[in-house]
Amino acid sequence: MEKKVKILLAEDDKNLGNILKTYLEAKGYPTVLSEDGKIALENFKHNPFDFCVFDIMMPVMDGFTLAEKVRKLDKEIPILFLSAKAMQEDKLHGFEVGADDYLTKPFSMEELLVRIKAILRRSAAPASTSEKTIFRFGTFAFDYNRQILDTAGLQQKLTSKEAELLKLLCENMNNVLDRTVALNKIWFDDSYFNARSMDVYITKLRKYLKDDPAVELINVHGVGFKLVVS
Repeated sequence: MEKKVKILLAEDDKNLGNILKTYLEAKGYPTVLSEDGKIALENFKHNPFDFCVFDIMMPVMDGFTLAEKVRKLDKEIPILFLSAKAMQEDKLHGFEVGADDYLTKPFSMEELLVRIKAILRRSAAPASTSEKTIFRFGTFAFDYNRQILDTAGLQQKLTSKEAELLKLLCENMNNVLDRTVALNKIWFDDSYFNARSMDVYITKLRKYLKDDPAVELINVHGVGFKLVVS
């Protein structure tokens, strides 16, 4: 029997929270509703979950803080933000703290479901047996399947999107990775907002790679990015 995906939902609006819980469970996703970030964090610590859906503006602990704490406990679990905060800086901050997606209110239940399914597909998709999954460059070894970047025995666990993006860069090492290609392959959409969120992930990867002077992740203006290994 296929394992059901269990969702941790943090939403302080009781009416919306109950509607979301009822809808997700009707679609086959067991859902635990928490009415603030602190309760959600305790639920996460003491129960197994496969997916997180967090409101941002909540009492006691906001969604951004909750996501940061969850990410320290689990680098891989998908996190989707729901929020009335539609400013671009809020969305980018959401990705910076580890979100896989960000959906602004009001939204349709159908769109939420489609986004959850898309994230789960990306997270669970196995690599092709003929596809290269181990990359070595400079002092680094990158294991795509395990989402681990290793240098001198120090391991950095990557998120799904970080791993997908680094894999594309490795496959195009010393060549330009076109922004549009990366956006359509990882985000399935080359919109301006997704392009900005990809920039956040590029900045994170650049930070992980900074200790090896022989490795550089550069912007190619107007085109894309290049992983340069000398």
